[in-house]
Amino acid sequence: MLAAKKPVLSPVEVSRDAFRNAMAVLAAAVNVVTTDGPAGRAGFTATAVCSVSDEPPSLLVCLNRNASVYDTFCANGHLCVNTLTSDQKALSNLFGGKTAMAERFATAEWSTECTGVPVLNDALINFDCRISNRVQAGSHDIFICEVVGIRQREYGDSLIYFQRGYCSAQQLT
Repeated sequence: MLAAKKPVLSPVEVSRDAFRNAMAVLAAAVNVVTTDGPAGRAGFTATAVCSVSDEPPSLLVCLNRNASVYDTFCANGHLCVNTLTSDQKALSNLFGGKTAMAERFATAEWSTECTGVPVLNDALINFDCRISNRVQAGSHDIFICEVVGIRQREYGDSLIYFQRGYCSAQQLT
């Protein structure tokens, strides 16, 4: 006896709006990604950050090639992922908007670690990184970043972006 064939699903074009609506229910930590070097100081807010490997310790950061800070990050070759706490919504909005770079950095306390890029002093965690590779994907580049330094607070609640708004990690539990 022959088994019945399963129907073959035809590919369906997924609209931009449908994709964005689906991504809205994918909770993500909110980060301010910073750089400094020969091309200048810059930073932006990102949720498109995740681990890649623990050998070597590495993570990825996605950045739109049309972003005003794109060339600065590429030229400097280093960045820091500063994971925000639940009380840093204003800082996220500032780095996610059109505010001048000097004003963005003036609103918080910064230091430097291994690579010399700005490290947010009161972030939940800081990943100081060297950009080891860039991969183009659609409108973005994926920066593969080797982590060369980590600084982590002993306490705090992570700022999360979920359903197009902020919440804390504790609110999701």
